[in-house]
Amino acid sequence: MSPSPSQLFAELTTSERPAAAEVVMGRAVVLGASMAGLMAARVLSDHADEVLVVERDESEADGGPRPGVPQGSQVHALLSAGQVQLERWFPGFGEQAVAAGAPEKLTAPPKMFINGQLRTAPLLHPPKPALITTRPFLEALVRRLTLALPNVRLVHGRADGLVFDGDRVTGARYVPTGGAEPVTVPADLVVDGMGRSSRLSDWLEENGWPRPPMRRMPIKLNYATALYERDENVSRASVVISQVTPAKDRVARIGGINSVEDNRWIMLVAGYDDDRPTRDVEDFKARCRDHFPTEFGEIAQHGRMIGDVVTYHQADSRRRDFDRLDRLPAGLVAAGDAVASFNPIYGQGMTSAMLHASCLSAYLRSGPSPLDGPAWAYFRLVRVIVDAAWQLSTFADIALPHVDGPYPRGYRVTKWFSDQMFRASMTDPVVNHALNQVVTMIEHPSSLARPGLLLRAIRLNLSRRN
Repeated sequence: MSPSPSQLFAELTTSERPAAAEVVMGRAVVLGASMAGLMAARVLSDHADEVLVVERDESEADGGPRPGVPQGSQVHALLSAGQVQLERWFPGFGEQAVAAGAPEKLTAPPKMFINGQLRTAPLLHPPKPALITTRPFLEALVRRLTLALPNVRLVHGRADGLVFDGDRVTGARYVPTGGAEPVTVPADLVVDGMGRSSRLSDWLEENGWPRPPMRRMPIKLNYATALYERDENVSRASVVISQVTPAKDRVARIGGINSVEDNRWIMLVAGYDDDRPTRDVEDFKARCRDHFPTEFGEIAQHGRMIGDVVTYHQADSRRRDFDRLDRLPAGLVAAGDAVASFNPIYGQGMTSAMLHASCLSAYLRSGPSPLDGPAWAYFRLVRVIVDAAWQLSTFADIALPHVDGPYPRGYRVTKWFSDQMFRASMTDPVVNHALNQVVTMIEHPSSLARPGLLLRAIRLNLSRRN
């Protein structure tokens, strides 16, 4: 009997470090030093004689976001499952991050506001130390640790295509930075870590292979982010999240404050569709003051801004369903945003990329000759992770007034139960814990369908009405 998606999800999100691995290939090539690419390279270092990472950006990411990550300057969340995977593949990662400047502890408890109401549910379990940093800081550390591995090296250049021989990929081409002619690198496995703008579908089609079907969910998300010098005389805020859900008298908005490295706050305000924050400082301050809890206005009005307000727009969430293809060349996998890119307000991107690395590890350990045929087993595992994240993010996005579907089967019933869980989580520690385990990708969404948990939420909500 095949394991269920929830059982596979539990296996993939494990914190248990893998046993000694068998080397099953000579060279692996990773296209893109994204989080997905770096984590794939870390896993491949256990199974390949050599891992070559091809990256077009020459920046080491320490000084700020790379050109290839236009959203890098925005608030990024590393969910709990992502931190578990970082510790799994880089033991002691959290300690090294703190030593490099990440905040060691929060100066105040995290706060979550829903429609202006503070979630007051007491914690069911003592909180674990959270790793809260900017994206460039986190990526730089992952990059340094990955490239410190003796069989991993990086070259700078632009990925230019794949090399095919019959029914498999046998290498990749890239144009070195400053060069004119492409270089061909033979490989036993090529990993696409090139993100949302990946050209893999085009390369497959150009060589007679089908394109993976793509699904899109239009979100029209608009971000504005600013950095501030952290000053307790201005605010003691550490982590604050504000979410306003759409209703007749409410405009959907998201706000976030994180205390990050170098004694700074990074603060974000976001809207949808025609609600577009601008780079104007006064507009940013007004939005913080008028649309979000007190902490936002305090920092915006009285804090010292570092640099400029930076904006970002994302038109849609998208996924490429490789597992639905009827033909696929051997020697090829894809990871991270090259497979699925979600609404970033839910913080699923980096964590999903790390879980794709867990899928790659499971695939390469699945048998004596995993590379003999197409990587169907890998893409089936990846689908478990993508489905879980997609279900959570698109189900919430479909409630936005400007999003008109597609509606999943049983949407109205599922929405009613989801609303019950959401409302009960505001005050009840049991429901709050269960919901947080799913939102942070520690547990599969199906865990919320336990009858006892649903009945508890419904009873609590009915009792508050009376």
